[in-house]
Amino acid sequence: MTMEYLDPAQVDKRKNTSVSEKLEILIGERDIAQKVKEMAAKISSDYAGRHLSIVFISNGAIIFAADLIRSIEIPLRIDSIRTSSYSGEFSTGNVKIMSQVKLDIKDRNILVVDDIIDTGRTIVQVVAHLSSFAPSDIKTCALLDKPSRREVPFVPDYIGFEIPDLFVVGYGLDLDEYYRNLPHIAVIKT
Repeated sequence: MTMEYLDPAQVDKRKNTSVSEKLEILIGERDIAQKVKEMAAKISSDYAGRHLSIVFISNGAIIFAADLIRSIEIPLRIDSIRTSSYSGEFSTGNVKIMSQVKLDIKDRNILVVDDIIDTGRTIVQVVAHLSSFAPSDIKTCALLDKPSRREVPFVPDYIGFEIPDLFVVGYGLDLDEYYRNLPHIAVIKT
């Protein structure tokens, strides 16, 4: 399915023109919902009888994390950490931790939730940062995994979908903060 979408961020004010982009759905809303429920069931089973603290990477993982958290059936605590590494469609290769967790995570089971694992640099840096607070365990969860782009060795503990090397938006993923509100994962076709 292809949709037309006019993105205000793509308006070139110097030339007073706009770019209309076509979005091709890669993963539909129903498929995402089903996968999130499956992942939540597995996490609930794996952590049964233990407390869990979820730290999601915002802004990208906020929608996935919200749906995942509502489907997990064990006691849990929630926090977020904000990072920055992208400019437009490209990773700068420089990951910055923009905010700190507020929860005390010492001796806790931590699940780091992200929207997508691409180069691996962000998740590796976040895990290293959180490890400095001496949690008892850290595991990782990502809705999307793009192993063909990996620059550092890393394999998430929980993966929703493995995707090819495409720039995707929707369901929390963005292009310069736009498209996060789409209910599906789409590829921009220009």
